[in-house]
Amino acid sequence: MDDLVALKESYQTELASVQNLSDLQQVRNKYSGKKGILTAQLKSLSSVSTDQRPVFGKKLNEIKEFIESGLDAREMSLKEDEQEKRLLAERLDITLPGRPGLFGRSHPITQILEEIKGIFLSMGFGIEEGPEVELDYYNFEALNIPKDHPARDMQDTFYVSPDVVLRTHTSPVQVRVMEKRRPPLRIIVPGKVYRCDSDVTHTPMFHQVEGLMVDTDVSLSDLKGLLALFIHNLFGKNTPVRFRPSYFPFTEPSAEVDIGCIFCSGKGCRICKTTGWLEILGSGMVNPRVFEMAGYGPDEFSGFAFGMGVERITMLKYGIDDLRLFFENDLRFLRQF
Repeated sequence: MDDLVALKESYQTELASVQNLSDLQQVRNKYSGKKGILTAQLKSLSSVSTDQRPVFGKKLNEIKEFIESGLDAREMSLKEDEQEKRLLAERLDITLPGRPGLFGRSHPITQILEEIKGIFLSMGFGIEEGPEVELDYYNFEALNIPKDHPARDMQDTFYVSPDVVLRTHTSPVQVRVMEKRRPPLRIIVPGKVYRCDSDVTHTPMFHQVEGLMVDTDVSLSDLKGLLALFIHNLFGKNTPVRFRPSYFPFTEPSAEVDIGCIFCSGKGCRICKTTGWLEILGSGMVNPRVFEMAGYGPDEFSGFAFGMGVERITMLKYGIDDLRLFFENDLRFLRQF
């Protein structure tokens, strides 16, 4: 009986020192496990005298129940403490201000492209699209640039195969539209184009918008009036415009279109190379040979075409001097627009 009293006291002392579930499991194994002290005491009942066995057994069962209930209660308490600590560690402080969401915006090239499209849509032009991987025939030959033509040297081309290229301009779409539709035509063709070139003013991929108007009585004065109206809508009604003779194999006559330098107001600066003018696009009357290739009668129809680089216009509009900034995806740059 003295051993049972000592057993109870030692258990209480050890239980009081338990700090975690691992310590508790050790105490449980020591006292109520298969090889624990209580199990050994139960096995020793057979050695107790017959008259003392009932009293000893009753006392042993009471201590067993006391130990197991204490262990269970302590286990529940420890689990609750651990859960509370975990919840505190995982708790979100809802009193802190939330992180603001990032709002997207259109890329500056997209903004200018949409503005260009809007101007021509308001003038009755439709929008056409075509493949970026193009046949050599549509990219060159149907535009009066045969395989031995020196004008091919003007465009550094990505060749997929001898007869397939990444289009160097969006003009092939004009030919495809003329093959399928009869005049009158009034279309623009925005899209990506590709050339083997990369520096501060050129990238291997860039955007163009080309236009085509064909009817029975389209003249050079129509071209000049339309492009002047477009430029005044894009850069302001007081922007000077001039047409300068040039050469393109798919137009004849051909002209480069310049605007008065928007940086120095035509006085001459580093941007315009002291000329007071900035080149903005190329244009001209459609070459009769292109009409013939598309199945149009050159004596029956006339028309003009023009083309512009969207990146160049965006650089002029926003005063950007390095084309590569558009494609580096630096948020500090893009958030300005």
